[in-house]
Amino acid sequence: MELFKVGVIGSGAMGSGIAQVAALAGHEVHVYDANPVAAQSASNNMQISLKKLVEKGKCTEEKYNLVSQNIIFQSSIEKLNTCDLIIEAIVENIGVKQEVFSALESIVSDKCILASNTSSLSITSIASICKNPERFIGIHFFNPANIMPLVEIIPALQTDSSVTETAIALIQSWGKTVVVCKDTPGFIVNRVARSYYGEAIRMYEEGIADVATIDWAMKKFGGFKMGPFELMDFIGHDVNYKVTETVWEQLFYDPRFKPSLTQKRLYEAKRFGKKSGMGFYDYREGAIKVEPTEDDELGNYIFNRITAMLINEAIDTLYLDIASKEDIDLAMTKGVNYPKGLLAWADEIGLGSVLEELESLMATYEEDRYRPSVLLKHMVREKKHFY
Repeated sequence: MELFKVGVIGSGAMGSGIAQVAALAGHEVHVYDANPVAAQSASNNMQISLKKLVEKGKCTEEKYNLVSQNIIFQSSIEKLNTCDLIIEAIVENIGVKQEVFSALESIVSDKCILASNTSSLSITSIASICKNPERFIGIHFFNPANIMPLVEIIPALQTDSSVTETAIALIQSWGKTVVVCKDTPGFIVNRVARSYYGEAIRMYEEGIADVATIDWAMKKFGGFKMGPFELMDFIGHDVNYKVTETVWEQLFYDPRFKPSLTQKRLYEAKRFGKKSGMGFYDYREGAIKVEPTEDDELGNYIFNRITAMLINEAIDTLYLDIASKEDIDLAMTKGVNYPKGLLAWADEIGLGSVLEELESLMATYEEDRYRPSVLLKHMVREKKHFY
C-alpha cells in the first residue's frame, strides 16, 4: 500500500480533501485540475488551512510537512501517467466524467485503478466508456473528506473482485471506515437520507410546522445534531437538490424520492443556504432569528413521521440487497452523523410501531410515497428483529 502513487482529478473542496487524506497516509499524490487558476487557489488554501491547524495545535508540524511534501499539483493530465490509483472528484456530469476517464485510459498503465467520487451517478455507466471497465470502481468520500470518517466503496457491474478488495484495503489503511454497496442511485447514504429532507419539506409545505419547529423536533426528540433544514442549508441546495433530482430520475421517478418545488425554487433563486447567505434560513447580517414552536405533541408527531420514513428506506435498502444491515447502520452514523443506526433504531422503537405509522400515512394520503417495505411487513408478521 505504501508504494501506491495516487492521482486526484479536481482541486475543489472534495478533491483537495482526498489529496490530504492520501498524503497523510504516506502516498505521493498528484493533483490535476483543468482550471490552472483553481489549482493554484487550492494549493494556496491548503497551505493556509494546514498552517492554521498547526497554530491551533490540531495538526503537528510533522503532518504539515508530510502533506506539503507529498502533494504535487500538475499542469497536465498526462503527468498522472505513473499513478497506481486515480480518483476523480469533478462536476456531477456523467458526460464530463466519461470524457476524463476515456482520456485517462490512453495515459495510464493497464494496472492503474480508476475511481470516481460521484455521490449519485451510476458507476456502471461511467465505467462503460472504458476499454478496461474491470479496473473501474466508485470510491465515495463525504465532505469534508479529510474529516468525515466514512467512505462508500461501490463496485460497478464490470468491476473485478480483486479491484474491490484492493480499494477496500487501501482506503481502510487511510484510517477510513469503509462500507460496500451495490451500484444503485444514491448508494447507501444519499438514498436513505432523502427522507430526512423530503418529508420535512412536505410537512413544511402542508403548513404542519415551520422550518425552525421541524428542526427543533428532530434535535430534541431524535437527538440529531442538525435539523433537516439546517442540514440542507449547510450542504447547499445547489448540491442537495441536484442529488435528490438525480436519485429520483435514476430510480424511474419513484414517488418516495420526488423532489419538492419549494427546494427547486430556492435552487433557481440561487439561495443555496449558508454559502449564499440565504436558504430556508436567512444568514445575512442583522437577520432576525426564527424561533421554534416548542410543542411536545407536535414535536413527537414530526419526529415519528420523519423517522418512520427513514427507517422504511433503510429497511428497503436491506431488502433490495444493496448493502448489509451492519453497513447500512454504519453508513448513516458515520456518513451523516445520525444518532443511531436506523435498523437498530427500528428494533428499539418497535417494528410494529413503524409499520403502524406508515400505514396511517398511507391511509391519509393514499400515495405510494408511504408504502411500507415488504421486508418490514414480513418481519412484523413473523415477529422478527434486525439484531
